[in-house]
Amino acid sequence: MEIFKYKKPLNLMAQSKRFGLVSLTLLILSIGLIVTKGFNYGLDFAGGTLVQVHYKEKAPIKKVRDVIGKVKAYESASVTYFGNDNEIIIRTKKSSKSLDKDMGDTMRELLKGTGDFEVRRVDIVGAKVGSELREKGLMAMFLSILGILIYVSFRFEWRFAIASVMALMHDVTIAMGAVVLFGIEVNLDTLAALLTILGYSLNDTIIVFDRIREGINTIKNPDLAKIIDESVTQTLSRTTLTSLTTFFVVLTLFLLGGEIIKGFSFTLLVGVVVGTYSSIFVASPILMMLGFSVSDYRLKAAEKAKREKEKEKMRAMYENGTI
Repeated sequence: MEIFKYKKPLNLMAQSKRFGLVSLTLLILSIGLIVTKGFNYGLDFAGGTLVQVHYKEKAPIKKVRDVIGKVKAYESASVTYFGNDNEIIIRTKKSSKSLDKDMGDTMRELLKGTGDFEVRRVDIVGAKVGSELREKGLMAMFLSILGILIYVSFRFEWRFAIASVMALMHDVTIAMGAVVLFGIEVNLDTLAALLTILGYSLNDTIIVFDRIREGINTIKNPDLAKIIDESVTQTLSRTTLTSLTTFFVVLTLFLLGGEIIKGFSFTLLVGVVVGTYSSIFVASPILMMLGFSVSDYRLKAAEKAKREKEKEKMRAMYENGTI
């Protein structure tokens, strides 16, 4: 299906400096937010206890805060709405080691004068477990990027690999900046979304790079910028359709999926937009900056084809008994 039909290629690489300035600005802002404001670590990574309470009427959140604040053990606990006015979440840094009785029973006793309610969920994660999850999450992301670098190096060429990894780091950094900006809780769901962004963005970048490599072999023009323009123009309809389909699915999850998957869907929503943008306007210009030579690539491809042809000739001679 073609939604864009162009008689001539779009002049995209001529605007690469402007796109680069936009990306650089977003990266600086994202890194600044991460350094200054920091992540809002959830229960999975920070450790502690979470209690979800459902009220039949509107939750009296001010009254709940006053009741919990009077108990010294829970004076640092936070109480927030969860999805709607009937649900609240109570978070405390205390975990199973520092609690002498069941947290659910404790909250039932503390809140029994605040209205008709039920305790729906009690999650407890130790501080040590949270720290280990955080370290393993970072390791998973590092190994994913390393694996991508090796894979793309073998499939294409080292400059393609570096360009794709830099584009991936661009996407993940901006997505994390958005998470910090909007105060999204960073937990295992958010980490899963960041790893999903790596895979989604890489897939988009590989498709664009595949078309560029095909263009190098078929387009006579030796100018890499012109080859990229024509190749990206050819794949623009496919990229747009795929991205829009994914975007609307994730948007539906964000709007209707409930509070529990809000962090996952929001992070993925940002990642889909940024990943689509980077596969065209970040990865390809980086390839040009790294000094990729069309003539050298064609020469190597020709030599490789010649060697393959000689091997086939030798194999045929061997099978026919002439050598």
